[in-house]
Amino acid sequence: MQQPPADTPDDLKALFDGYRRFRAEVWPERRRLFQDLARDGQSPRALVIACSDSRVDPGMVFNAAPGELFIVRNVANLVPPYEPDRSYHGTSAALEFGVCVLKVPRVIVLGHAMCGGVQALLRGFPPGAQDFVEPWMTGIAAEARRRTLACAPADPDAAQAQCELETVKLSLRNLMTFPWISTRVAEGSLSLHGGSFDIRTGVLSYLTEDGSFTAVA
Repeated sequence: MQQPPADTPDDLKALFDGYRRFRAEVWPERRRLFQDLARDGQSPRALVIACSDSRVDPGMVFNAAPGELFIVRNVANLVPPYEPDRSYHGTSAALEFGVCVLKVPRVIVLGHAMCGGVQALLRGFPPGAQDFVEPWMTGIAAEARRRTLACAPADPDAAQAQCELETVKLSLRNLMTFPWISTRVAEGSLSLHGGSFDIRTGVLSYLTEDGSFTAVA
């Protein structure tokens, strides 16, 4: 295999090294799986809406194989409300493809602890995050912020933890504004779920019917 140029940055070299390990160790074992997916197409068991945070990998959290999860990632795992217009809607487009084309049987909103987007929503946005991050968070997650501040936890970390869970609930409510989601939910062909992953402990919690989050045993 051809080596990268000598002036390749070290971080890019590390990625190339990771690819080489994949080709040498993982690809031989998964070759048949990928060939089957290439031939038969994908039929994922769930669509997961997760945060772009590099510390939260839904495939790793759920120990999923290629082809099992259709993953949508954005800042703070937010789902915007249904707004079909000529603007760019990356998350909504992925939802439409996953639900209407791939016909996934379930959608999971996966939040996480120590979310930078939620922290900025509560404590102020850092320089350089005003063009897109700030309007994304304040435009979609304002309700989660209001619900959190209404309880006014004294500890800022506790407030953030609560707001992280509120964003999951908000995204689930927004999912139901999509007519082709609400219709499928009513028919019983699609189910919606919420969860939160704590990167400090590795514990996954799921949203129960009473609105609380319970650790997966």
